[in-house]
Amino acid sequence: METILGVKGADFVILASDTMKAKSVMWLDDEKTKTHRITDYCMMSAIGDGGDCLQFSDFILRNMDLYKVTNGYDLTVRGAVHFIRSNLSAYLRCNMKYQVALLVGGFDSTTGPELHYIDQFGNSVPIRYGGHGAGINFCTPIFEEFYTSHMDSQAAYDVIKKCVIELYKRFVINLRNFDLFLISKEGITKMTPINQESLRADILAGPKRRFINTK
Repeated sequence: METILGVKGADFVILASDTMKAKSVMWLDDEKTKTHRITDYCMMSAIGDGGDCLQFSDFILRNMDLYKVTNGYDLTVRGAVHFIRSNLSAYLRCNMKYQVALLVGGFDSTTGPELHYIDQFGNSVPIRYGGHGAGINFCTPIFEEFYTSHMDSQAAYDVIKKCVIELYKRFVINLRNFDLFLISKEGITKMTPINQESLRADILAGPKRRFINTK
């Protein structure tokens, strides 16, 4: 039931992930963070087996911190992607296979915004939009219809909102809340979460509602 989504615009990347923690048919928590900061200009979203996600994400984040302490600067987005996929594929050849799928998004001062898709086998490919989880089956047609390469961050936010609304209609168990993060040349900005309360507020506020979280 987990879903993570990503969209790359002209000068930004947006990563969105649900916050539900479930076990079989049981809902356990609604505040699980699935998107993690790698550097000041790079983040990753991960879903899969709960224990594998927790352990692998922590392993990646600690090594990214170690790299900065050792070298005095952060890895680039592509460097982080290479490190993640190399370790994920290496574990396939031992007894510690991780059932984890990821999206890595960031902004590089040289190459601009980047969004990378990494599957559980360590395969990686740069994408314009995409995601992992059960919800991507319903979100892909929406991305294909409404995505444009020159869209601004508000338009991208609205496309992701359409995806979340579709998931509310399709799933028996609703993904109650989606966290969204905007990554641009200014750094990382947390956006207004998409949930039933925010959708209700959109209807009341009209089309001029802002999407940036000012807190």
